[in-house]
Amino acid sequence: MSSPILGIDIAKASFQAALLHNGKLHHHRFDNSAQGFAQLQTWLVKHRCKRLHAGMEATASYGDELALFLYLAGHTVSIVNPARIKGFAQSQLQRNKTDQLDATLIARFCQQQAPEAWTPPPAEIQQLRALMRRLAALQEMRQQEVNRLEQAGNQALIRESLEKIIATLDGEIARLRQLIKDHIDQHPDLKRDRELLMSIPGIGETTAAWLLSEVQVAAYSSARQVAAHAGLTPRHHESGTSVHGPTRLSKTGNARLRRALYLPAVVAKRYNPIIRAFCQRLEKRGKRPMEIVGAAMRKLLHIVYGVLKSGKAFDPSFAS
Repeated sequence: MSSPILGIDIAKASFQAALLHNGKLHHHRFDNSAQGFAQLQTWLVKHRCKRLHAGMEATASYGDELALFLYLAGHTVSIVNPARIKGFAQSQLQRNKTDQLDATLIARFCQQQAPEAWTPPPAEIQQLRALMRRLAALQEMRQQEVNRLEQAGNQALIRESLEKIIATLDGEIARLRQLIKDHIDQHPDLKRDRELLMSIPGIGETTAAWLLSEVQVAAYSSARQVAAHAGLTPRHHESGTSVHGPTRLSKTGNARLRRALYLPAVVAKRYNPIIRAFCQRLEKRGKRPMEIVGAAMRKLLHIVYGVLKSGKAFDPSFAS
């Protein structure tokens, strides 16, 4: 008898559950809250599910607490890239879209594809991730206010209001940066890895913090897997002898990681000897500028993997 499968279509306020058990399909909607999680547990007990495989899409942070709840309850949890679910839906010729259908689709996907199990990051990584994402949100808010200030013209009262908000945001951003630094300093492993990352030309303190918060190198067996996690693997578009489209990044992966690596890769093109030589070879082969930047991002992440995996600081002689 196969183990029960739970498909979850997650949203901000609620989630739809689809349970495949003993050849039957059961549906129920729960609040995305501690009370809803408790009701889910009662519902699973009612259907005699002691251990199951739960699957959900990786969408923002709405499912983080539910995933952790299920993991701590002893269930296997898979957090799946939405692109995989979309491809599965197309293979099933699913034309309609409702929460119930989506939850059922995720359950069927887990049943047939058996995606890899998810393991929550250590508490200190979870805290660092929350701090970094809050910092990014404040920086985005600040940029929005700066844009409004540029459009305010001679409206003195509006300009005064915007300047006050920007000053407040600047203060909170500075405080968060210090909290992030202190948090890393208080954890020896994080502090060691930050120093290793900052030995790589092109990577500064903020990028190091993003890398530490968004990717767990120990969970991957190759640098190529890390690049795939970030959506930095190349996507070719060729068919026969007539179709030769430009190579682009797959972008099927962690967008925060890609954003964090863009400017460091631009810097590394000039100051990192390994990446500079790599990019020069690509230029000679006639690659387009943005294609080269994408390749530099991927190469930089490969170096990150090597440095953290080996526990040794960056050495330009690695190239030889």
